[in-house]
Amino acid sequence: MNSRSHYDVVIIGAGMSGLAAGIRLAHFGQRVCIFERHNAVGGLNGFYSFDGRKYDVGLHALTNFVRAGVKGTPLGKLLRQLRIERDAFALCEQRQSRICFGPQGDLSLRFTNDFAVLEAEVADRFPAEIDGFRRLVAKVRAFDDVALDAESVSARKVVAECLRDPLLIDMIFCPIMYYGSASPGDMDFGQFVIMFKALFLEGFARPRDGVRVILRVLLEKYRESGGERRMKCGVKRIIVQGGRASGVELDSGETITANHIISSAGSEETARLLTPPSASETVARTPGDRLSFAETITILDREPADLGWGRDTIVFFNESQQFHYARPSERIDVRSGVICFPNNFDYGPEDRLPEGILRVTCLADYRQWASLSEGDYRAAKTQGYQAMQVSAQRFLPASHSALADVTVATDMFTPKTVERYTGHLEGAIYGAPTKVRNGRTAVENLYLCGTDQGFLGIIGAMLSGISMANFHVLAKGG
Repeated sequence: MNSRSHYDVVIIGAGMSGLAAGIRLAHFGQRVCIFERHNAVGGLNGFYSFDGRKYDVGLHALTNFVRAGVKGTPLGKLLRQLRIERDAFALCEQRQSRICFGPQGDLSLRFTNDFAVLEAEVADRFPAEIDGFRRLVAKVRAFDDVALDAESVSARKVVAECLRDPLLIDMIFCPIMYYGSASPGDMDFGQFVIMFKALFLEGFARPRDGVRVILRVLLEKYRESGGERRMKCGVKRIIVQGGRASGVELDSGETITANHIISSAGSEETARLLTPPSASETVARTPGDRLSFAETITILDREPADLGWGRDTIVFFNESQQFHYARPSERIDVRSGVICFPNNFDYGPEDRLPEGILRVTCLADYRQWASLSEGDYRAAKTQGYQAMQVSAQRFLPASHSALADVTVATDMFTPKTVERYTGHLEGAIYGAPTKVRNGRTAVENLYLCGTDQGFLGIIGAMLSGISMANFHVLAKGG
């Protein structure tokens, strides 16, 4: 068949997982095409241009960072599988990050890419818990977090077997949940392990120029390997015949046939694409509230350190001693959140970002944002922006200047924005609470990768695409 109408593998979505799956498949001679409804790649971890500036979305930091020479880590596996040189991502390490609890962040735990720093902080702040903390770390290290058929176990239950102090437990869960939990209040222990390793046992890094560096490397590798990509070309439906996916119908009405289909759209989002409609009943759906966020981006006329905000790279904050991670009852829950200073990665003594950047993320309720009229939506964004800045500054040292006086530009996205540009139902950043670890659906040759498959973070997303390509296509000889 003409390569424009038939492929060995069709991939739905040009996010990190879809791009990685495409590279892996193309390396082994598979005719593969990625179909993306929007005009930009990256999905939940992309960037956009506005008023002459480029803004990252999603990426605060690349997790799972380890220094060169460290063996047996997700980053090393990723680079080998995609045949990418380590230096291509140009990763610069974080300086330090903090977890702050209390009305003014009175109790904090500092951590860096050296795990011994966090261990020492726990020993100092929670001396009665250090032995239990070390038992928890041993459990995390021993757990096989890449097993595709692992039984689901409550992370809260496992952690409570090691730690007794609810404050320490919540301080550990706060960054892990903000950076990878689709479930309110608790999460699967396997997901907890993935994120504990990614944040604490490994660490944070970032390219100086942000996520576009990573995306540029992936796109170049995909082109070099012979993969095809169609942008502004969404998939309207997946055609199922005799229990197998025979192809896809595009938004344009064009039909593309394929031997295999890999979808990064999400489990329920993929189910909604299936035709005939009865086929959608064969793909697991996850009921319940989906979690989303609002994020503000503030461009400053100076470095955050020049305002007295120190060297912190990322600050996870919570205003009380009890952490609530759930769909908010209001449009935005400013009681907790994440502050990110992209300037405070170690770019070297002579290299700085051209402007200061302050990013603040908080939980948000999709339904309340989606129900607003256009005028009310704009007003709500203005109000939400101000509330998030006021809340975040409680957990930073007193600034030498009023934020408004040093602000050059601002922008903000809401759950409504996330749904519009990613297709994730209700703007769910981390997808459905229940993950499909083996990537299988009841449609024989249709597989899931990405957020709802269950490997988390940017490195995890790419490993998800690689693993699903290896397991479901390449292991079967294409």
